[in-house]
Amino acid sequence: MLPYGRQTIEDDDLAAVAAALRSDFLTTGPLVEEFEKQFAVASGAQHAVACNSGTAALHLAAMGLRLGAGDTAIVPSVTFLSSANAIRMTGAEVFFADVDPDSGLLTDAAFEEALALAGKYRREVKAAVPVHLNGRICDMRSLARAAAANNVSLIEDACHALGVTSVGANEFSAFACFSTHPVKAIATGEGGVVTTKDEAAASRMRKLRSHGMIHDASELVQRGEAFENGEKKPWYYEMQEIGWNYRMPDVLCALGISQLKKLERFIKRREEIARLYDRLLAPLAPALKSVPRGNDPHGLHLYAVLIDFEKLGTTRAKFMNALRAENVGSQVHYLPVHRQPYYRDRYGERELPGADAYYARCLSIPLYPAMQDEDVEYVAKTLGKLCGKAI
Repeated sequence: MLPYGRQTIEDDDLAAVAAALRSDFLTTGPLVEEFEKQFAVASGAQHAVACNSGTAALHLAAMGLRLGAGDTAIVPSVTFLSSANAIRMTGAEVFFADVDPDSGLLTDAAFEEALALAGKYRREVKAAVPVHLNGRICDMRSLARAAAANNVSLIEDACHALGVTSVGANEFSAFACFSTHPVKAIATGEGGVVTTKDEAAASRMRKLRSHGMIHDASELVQRGEAFENGEKKPWYYEMQEIGWNYRMPDVLCALGISQLKKLERFIKRREEIARLYDRLLAPLAPALKSVPRGNDPHGLHLYAVLIDFEKLGTTRAKFMNALRAENVGSQVHYLPVHRQPYYRDRYGERELPGADAYYARCLSIPLYPAMQDEDVEYVAKTLGKLCGKAI
């Protein structure tokens, strides 16, 4: 079976994890800070905060903006659940935006339309979450211009875009959030990272990822309880605001450090595979065509295609099952979040034609560094067979 994505774990990764297991730290230790330093370099960030998932990264970023009850954040509907759920976890509300029907991306026009509609509903929009879908980057310059004009802060959902340094550098956003799940550019098992230019926000997120605990004597507020004879009591800590257990352990950071050394190689191989798909799948248009990658830097996380299932006389479920019968895995990224029962119940029905059009046609096919050219050719030939064309 060729899955739509998978990790690439090599002998040096295994050795790095084994060395961490033999160390004194299995949870939070020196490798966490080292991973953050190296991630910052790899992503072009000033500050990087590691945590235990991309979801946690998005939640920490939302907390970094101090979102809460009474606030609203705009989120494109074509994304994973976490982009919206992280906003709701703060008590703030979500207002879903439409996307481009061919790329699935939030555009400046769709963003401004969502801002206007949210205003009609008397929603105070404080933030927005542009999602870099499949690895393709939103037009952040245009989005940032519109956001600034409306006093809106941006959190980039960059879970598909590691390897694009302009994203990690936060040129146009307050925070960028990454995932190190096994199907992403590098793997730590589960894991996430937030990047930011704001040193104070980075410091606060590090506290929030560990229950909100504060040990630094200079930051303690209950001085009478914290100190004895002018010295801090050795066991004492404070929780001045609620936090969570979002820590990434040293063992996973060891894997992340090892994987970061290969990021450039992994991205290069993904690009080679994508270019081969581009050439092989071109004859299948218009029934099947690749999602446009544009001219901007691309994280190459997923290789997505748009398929006219009706034209082919089939359904997506039948098409995916036929691929699976040929040992080719596939996946849908994503069911528009505004159609999920929780959000339908909370906000009612929404008409987002771009999101629905993208969802109706999209399918992700195998793309990961360990694929051989022969694997790519096999997937293309299988797709051609299902489309009634020989490749």
